Amino acid sequence: MKLILSIVQDVDADNVVERLTEAGFRVTRMSTTGGFLKSGNSTLLSGVEDEQVSAYLSLLQNNAKTREVTRTVQTISIPGTALMPTPVRVTVGGATAFVLNIVDFKKF
Repeated sequence: MKLILSIVQDVDADNVVERLTEAGFRVTRMSTTGGFLKSGNSTLLSGVEDEQVSAYLSLLQNNAKTREVTRTVQTISIPGTALMPTPVRVTVGGATAFVLNIVDFKKF
């Protein structure tokens, strides 16, 4: 058995969870926040049988889309200069998945 820990943007999370549950996977969703862009994410936890891992990851890949957004970042302060926010195009979205081996599993 594997534990799949995946991080998706909140924009995609509802659809991803719905597709996974329709396919018979159980999912626990936690609200999380990304560090760099400070944007909302959802971290999904699922216990998955070894032979179902590729199907799970395929659903995740097909339903968590990447997109480009413009974010304003603060430039580095240099003494004697004005701080000018700079708009930057960043690719966000998609999913990050960690597949972990489970040593023991109990369901009560």
